[in-house]
Amino acid sequence: MREIDLLLREFANKELDNLEPEHILTFEEILNYDDQKLYDFIFKNQTLNNSHHELFINKYLKTFTKLGNF
Repeated sequence: MREIDLLLREFANKELDNLEPEHILTFEEILNYDDQKLYDFIFKNQTLNNSHHELFINKYLKTFTKLGNF
């Protein structure tokens, strides 16, 4: 899905260097999700059934989109 690819690429380009190593590992795990599942969580608030990943996305990716980066 193009929207998710763009979001993840922009986030990685702008924020990856600022993340702690354990957060980079979490981001890598999140990259393994199906695009539709990520889209549904980020934009439709459907669960991923993984609270650790959901916390990361809420803290970093959703905030990143609200700041006008995507």
